[in-house]
Amino acid sequence: MNSISAGLFVLIAIIVILLLILISNIKIVPQAHAYVIERLGAYHVTWSTGIHFKIPFIEKIAKKVSMKEQVIDFPPQPVITKDNVTMQIDTVVYFQITDPKLYCYGVERPLSAIENLSATTLRNIIGDLELDHTLTSRDYINTKIRTTLDEATDAWGIKVNRVELKNILPPAEIQDSMEKQMKAERERRAQILEAEGQKQSTILVAEGEKESTILRAEAQKEAAIRQAQGQAQAIREVQSAYADALKLLNEANPSDRVIALKSLEAFQKAADGKATKIIIPSEIQSLAGLATSLKEMITDPKDPK
Repeated sequence: MNSISAGLFVLIAIIVILLLILISNIKIVPQAHAYVIERLGAYHVTWSTGIHFKIPFIEKIAKKVSMKEQVIDFPPQPVITKDNVTMQIDTVVYFQITDPKLYCYGVERPLSAIENLSATTLRNIIGDLELDHTLTSRDYINTKIRTTLDEATDAWGIKVNRVELKNILPPAEIQDSMEKQMKAERERRAQILEAEGQKQSTILVAEGEKESTILRAEAQKEAAIRQAQGQAQAIREVQSAYADALKLLNEANPSDRVIALKSLEAFQKAADGKATKIIIPSEIQSLAGLATSLKEMITDPKDPK
């Protein structure tokens, strides 16, 4: 009995161990990851996302690779420009692993290789540029580094998406000179803006005075025109009234005596008590005497004469 119990216990232990071994070799690859599998020391297969079973003692996971885009911030690198100015530049590289097999077997320590390659490429590019051009050519430098790194890392299963210059640090004396230059430039721009403002203000004042003078002249012209039109209208109305009076007089067909009496009244108004001598035409002298006699008879009817 004891031997049977011992044998059963050993069998159960062996079964449990085998189950543990089998369970431990069931692998689940998460999203955006890949496992490089070696069989007996040689590359066998790359596992993608999902559940997989590894043969115990024969297969092993050589490398677990993340397929996400990754970012590496390299420390500042000393570089020398074409005009012999030493500065510190640090770069940021955005890359993504596209082939886990090449990433695993293409190069030893891929991240260190990328760092060294970016540093040497940066020194070559900056060596062909002067200081001022370096400070204003970030896009050009980024593109050149990215193109060079992308071509070199294709054999490593790496895709370089972007390269950015994080900081460009020139020497302290260069920074002081640049600050002074920028201060002088800002002062110059301020003076130019102030002069432009004064010029614009003077132009606006002159244009306002010009417009005011033109408007005053237009107003005076309009007033003179309206005054002349009023005088012309008054003359036309007087002449029209005179013409209407003549028309009425012609239509009434007055006799010669009425005309003579009207003429006499006109002479009386012409004299107006101020004339010293009045010449009366001979044809109305008799009518004048007749008018005087009639006037005396009307004003004194009781006179014996």
